Amino acid sequence: MADEPNFKALSKTIYNFIKDADLAGYNSDRFDIPLLAEEMLRAEVDFDRENFKTVDVQTIFHKMEQRTLTAALKFYCNEELVDAHSAMADTQATHDVLMAQLERYDELEADVDALNVFTTRKKSADFAGFIVFNKEGEECFSFGKHKGKTVESVLEEEPGYFGWLLNADFPMYTKKVLTAIRLRKLNT
Repeated sequence: MADEPNFKALSKTIYNFIKDADLAGYNSDRFDIPLLAEEMLRAEVDFDRENFKTVDVQTIFHKMEQRTLTAALKFYCNEELVDAHSAMADTQATHDVLMAQLERYDELEADVDALNVFTTRKKSADFAGFIVFNKEGEECFSFGKHKGKTVESVLEEEPGYFGWLLNADFPMYTKKVLTAIRLRKLNT
């Protein structure tokens, strides 16, 4: 495998393949998509969550039944999950569960926009949920001493906090969002 290209070498090809697509998966909003975003940013590909919608099949399942992928496949499809956690088995099981959920629940629409809304747990600006939107649609911190405060007000009142955040162990995507907020504020 040493002769195989690494992720960075393939990143632009992968990005071009998915850039106009919406993304779906099982637990994808909390694991797969944040991981993909981090790897894209490490590979210097400007990955932005504003360009696509997501549908997290696990969220539908948890809102409706509260179980795991193995239990979901058994519950919805009466099938056993063989080779759990292998990419192909999990992908096929996720697809089968989503199709069965759409058949079972009349209130679910077979539409990416509706499923995106239904599976969104909390509206956040970043994948990790460190920056969330308040009722007014403003970005706010969801953690620490500034929890609940708008990012703009904190960056204005305590400019050194921005530098600390950029040097702390936060996901690159969170840092990208914070930088965009700061630049937006500087340009107004």
